[in-house]
Amino acid sequence: MRKKIIKSLIPPILLDTLRKIKNHKYGWKGDYATWQEAQNDATGYDADGILYAVEKSLLKVKNGEAVYERDSVIFDEIQYSWPLLSGLMFAAAKTGGVKVLDFGGSLGSTYYQNKKFLDKLDKASWCVIEQDNFVTIGKEKFEDERLKFFYSVDECIKQEKPNILLLSSVLQYIEKPYELLDAILENDFETILIDRMSFSKTSEKITLQVVPPSIYQASYPCWFFDETKLIDYFKSKGYSVIEIFESADGKNDEYEFKGLILEFEKC
Repeated sequence: MRKKIIKSLIPPILLDTLRKIKNHKYGWKGDYATWQEAQNDATGYDADGILYAVEKSLLKVKNGEAVYERDSVIFDEIQYSWPLLSGLMFAAAKTGGVKVLDFGGSLGSTYYQNKKFLDKLDKASWCVIEQDNFVTIGKEKFEDERLKFFYSVDECIKQEKPNILLLSSVLQYIEKPYELLDAILENDFETILIDRMSFSKTSEKITLQVVPPSIYQASYPCWFFDETKLIDYFKSKGYSVIEIFESADGKNDEYEFKGLILEFEKC
């Protein structure tokens, strides 16, 4: 009550300034020459702590106690990425169903985000590739007839034969993202869906992301990609761009977050 009274006495313009000062400590900081330099400044993260936070929030979603979760944060309503959902339905229209390989998909956050629509499809499977500790919890507490968890891409490909590759807020946290893509794209996915990808408005760079402690304690290196370079890379692998869209993570004078819908031209 005391905090509410004090807040009511502060002029709105001052409140806005205070918020900006507070938020300035978090977000993306610096411009590093190498990944290792950024890693040296990172505090790292408590992997078990993050897993616990995500597990706790997503179990509420699974059990109907919450509507939506993203990055362990609970929301009052589902924050859809409508372009991403359009990409899923685009793929479903071509094949009559979807088989998704969700690389770095946490405990199935995007699956639960779009479950209402996926449940309308006769053929739908969602395969999450994650760190071992996430996969272990996923198999134990979240896996069902549609949502599956795998320790490796090869294991998933062999068992489920997915036709859609989903990369949502993941490539920018990989030290060598193009080497990873080289390996994954050997599987010739019919459709690639990318969301929440960080792009620089100038040149490609490496920065440090500092996560607000209200979410969890962490800081780690992060790429801001050159959009033209990334698109040219996918074109060299046989993919055409169906659509480019803005993601919900926002933009400013230095960077922006976008998504892409890509189709394999040789299908």
